[in-house]
This record gives sequence, C-alpha cells and structure tokens, in this order.
Amino acid sequence: MITLPEECYYIIFNKLRPKFKILFSCALVNRYWCRIAIPILWDDPKGYFKDIRLFRILLLTLSAKEQILLIPFKISLPNQQKPLFEYTSYITSVNDYLDHGIRNWLQYGRYDLGSELANAMKSSLVAMFLRTSKNLKYLCLNEIICNRIIFESLHENTTVTSLNLCNVSDDFKSKQ
Repeated sequence: MITLPEECYYIIFNKLRPKFKILFSCALVNRYWCRIAIPILWDDPKGYFKDIRLFRILLLTLSAKEQILLIPFKISLPNQQKPLFEYTSYITSVNDYLDHGIRNWLQYGRYDLGSELANAMKSSLVAMFLRTSKNLKYLCLNEIICNRIIFESLHENTTVTSLNLCNVSDDFKSKQ
C-alpha cells in the first residue's frame, strides 16, 4: 500500500475547506485523516457558530471559573464526557457570528434573550477561547461588557494580534 506524505493530505484537505460536509466525512475515515481534518474544520468556525450543536461542545469546554458567570441564569450545562479533541485550540478567529450563534442557542433552549444573559454567555465563551486557543489571532468583542475574567484572559493570551473593540463597555471597575 502506498501512502501520501502528510503534507499532501494537508493540501488536499485545505482545498476541501469550503466543502464542510466532505471535509467532515474525511475526518471520519480513520484516525490519521481525522488528526489532519479536525484542525482545518475548526480553524475558522464563523459559519458554524449558527449551529446550536456547536454550543454543546463549547459549554463542555468551559472551566469552573468560566461557568460561574452562567450560574445566576440557571443555564443547564451539559454533563457529558469532554470531547475527544480540544476543538477550541484550533480556532484562529472569533467574530460577531458568535453573537448570532448565542442568540440562536438561547432561543432554542427557550432562555430569556435578555442582554445580561447573552453578555454572560459571550464573556464565558470568549474567556474560554482565550484560555484554550493556541492559534487565536483575531478577536471581535462587539457589544460585550468586559469584566475581570475577560481582562485576565486577554492578559494571559499571547497569540491575539488583532482585537476589535466595538461598542464595548468596561464593567471591570464596578465589579471589584
């Protein structure tokens, strides 16, 4: 049996990037293909943020510190086993598609769509992205209340090279 060098698989799978379903199918072929396809699938998840199934995976990745922001809102966090991959470690950009995905997830779960809950959810997820992503370059914090957890996470993250702070309010002083 002749096998291709790993670099060839990367080139082929990168060409399949716009074809999410085909690339996902490649990840199911075997472990070798999976290890190559998963980072490509999760590199830029902007289109996937609208899928509410993604939020189950993201909520499983939250640390106890990040979950604390959601406790007052009685969000039911999944209690399943952690995912096989740390998918969020592959993400390179988080943009305003996250806001739309959060609203979709809240509507699906029949949660109150109030801005406090949406901000808490976004703060938790952004803190988690900053903690877990080894490749995060671009972060958009539109209409979010920056709190201690966001500031600490931003301070600890060394990979972000572009930060969009549009309509951001600083709630840090009032929470001390």
